[in-house]
Amino acid sequence: MRIDATTVVLATENIDTDQIIPARFLTTTERKGLGKFAFADWRYEKDGSPRADFALNRPENKLASILVAGKNFGCGSSREHAPWALLDAGIQAIISSEIADIFCSNAMKNGLLACVIPAAAHARLMAEPGKQVSIDVKAATVSFDGTSHTFPLDPFTQHCLLNGVDQLGFILGHAAEIAAFEASNQQKVAA
Repeated sequence: MRIDATTVVLATENIDTDQIIPARFLTTTERKGLGKFAFADWRYEKDGSPRADFALNRPENKLASILVAGKNFGCGSSREHAPWALLDAGIQAIISSEIADIFCSNAMKNGLLACVIPAAAHARLMAEPGKQVSIDVKAATVSFDGTSHTFPLDPFTQHCLLNGVDQLGFILGHAAEIAAFEASNQQKVAA
């Protein structure tokens, strides 16, 4: 899996999950349609019209699918709606120098790549919105301007991302082996 795309920058630090998707929009378990609520309080005026100065509303960022965010992105309460909203808004990956652990876990489990890269490389991306970036999941690298930076990615999450499955999909892929194991143990217990 490889993502080749331009970046959109939200330089604010400590963007919490309530800013990513405000609690008033957590009334559904449907993933589709949540993208319009991503960053709702920053993205829209009180009358619902888009704020022209918000990064995701700017025309040059319309096709950007990699979000470069300030330090400690996704802090706050755990909510799967946050990665769902970002994915539905067209964001495929988040890059930062620090991403909150719970958000990072929720993101990766839902197919949103969370890449933590060294502070100096992150600072370069923050300073140059719209940069072309390549993310290679197999190599666990973020590359731009002829440089490559590794990001932490555990083998199980990497496997799931590369194979397009979540944890449940992974388990269901082993249903036959699980059934055989259970049958074998039932025979042992009965004996």
